[in-house]
Amino acid sequence: MQYENEHIEYKSQMIDDVYKEVIAFANTDGGIIYIGIDDQGNLIGIENVDETYTRLTNGIRDAIAPDVTMFVRYILQDNNVIRIEVGEGSYKPYYLKAKGIKPTGVYVRQGASSVPASPDQIRRMIKDYDGDIFEEMRALTQELSFEEAERTFKRYGVDFSEEKYIALGLRNIHDDQYANLAMILSDQCQHTTKIAVFGDETNITFKDAKEFGGSIFKQLDDSYAYLTLCNRTAATFKGLERIERSDYPEDALREALLNALIHRDYSYSGSIIINVNDSCMEFISIGGLLPGLSADDIRNGISQPRNRKLAEIFHRLKLIESYGTGIRKIYARYRDCTEQPRIEVTPNTFKLVLPNMNANGVITENIQEATETPRVLITPQMKTVIDYLTEYGEMTDEDMQELLNIKKTRSYLLARQMNENGLIDIVGRGAAKKYKLVLNKNA
Repeated sequence: MQYENEHIEYKSQMIDDVYKEVIAFANTDGGIIYIGIDDQGNLIGIENVDETYTRLTNGIRDAIAPDVTMFVRYILQDNNVIRIEVGEGSYKPYYLKAKGIKPTGVYVRQGASSVPASPDQIRRMIKDYDGDIFEEMRALTQELSFEEAERTFKRYGVDFSEEKYIALGLRNIHDDQYANLAMILSDQCQHTTKIAVFGDETNITFKDAKEFGGSIFKQLDDSYAYLTLCNRTAATFKGLERIERSDYPEDALREALLNALIHRDYSYSGSIIINVNDSCMEFISIGGLLPGLSADDIRNGISQPRNRKLAEIFHRLKLIESYGTGIRKIYARYRDCTEQPRIEVTPNTFKLVLPNMNANGVITENIQEATETPRVLITPQMKTVIDYLTEYGEMTDEDMQELLNIKKTRSYLLARQMNENGLIDIVGRGAAKKYKLVLNKNA
């Protein structure tokens, strides 16, 4: 009788531990398991062969994913030993359903032992057997929820029932497991978007910083709302004519943010970085251009999406029109500016720089020369609040939240910023707190 080795495993009796041996052989080079022989190779035998055989076959079918039964063969020897021949599987990694695709559920054969696979081994197996498209690979985490995605799909009138998961690309057709695309859309998404506001053009002096996580849809909403707060409006006068111009076109901000979220390389764990200073906004996403594309190609509207299914979902929600149009829109909005947006590419990053249209030298028509009136900087949300207060005289926190469709925290931050800028007065405290317009302010 042979000793245990990388292809042979002995079990004196049927225990659940046998499932990890089946998994290990299927994830490696295959092997044979004997039930009814002890670790030293001594014949022990099985008392109730029929009951053991039934429990064994049912357990291997029910406890292991994906379905490994096509690679398993059972042979009864001497009427009291079950020989289990396990072939190398064709859809690795195989794992315990109760544990999921993680080291506690995935095993490989190492010498005469079956040991937990390392995270790198698991990722390598997924890449080798699912292909090299990250959004289509099986997600390492299968415990996912989609509250934010459900709200977003409902908002845009698109069905997000579980019956649509495979068609959308959230589940794979092989074993109904979640793909990485599902992880990106889920509330458990591990990727984040970081926004930093600096007081200097070298991006050294921090003024504020935020990190937004959760579903990519939540990151989109939260990041855009914060960037809107950062997008000041310059109000000047030509004679009696009031002229307002935002630092950045709103649709340019939107397209730049969408581009960063949709086209970043999610196989890397790093965050999207957005830097804001008085001269520009920088949108930096992980992952350079796909092979065959250049920065000039991108400027001309040529697009090859890295995350095709993710882009299709955003297109289905009408958040984007079609591939390549977003960058063209951005350049169109800067058509009359002396300083144009810039695209900077490295092997692992893509940076889109939007110049501040109110910074010196950016706008072709220098509207500041027509007046000596000091520039008052307000955002579109601030203007909406000012217009409301001009009409109604005062407002509460609840009024502001409903007017701007924002949450309580964002309402508080906006009110504080407007108060610090001398635009509104805060009267009272707590539930009695109200906001009023500061008199004699050019808003």
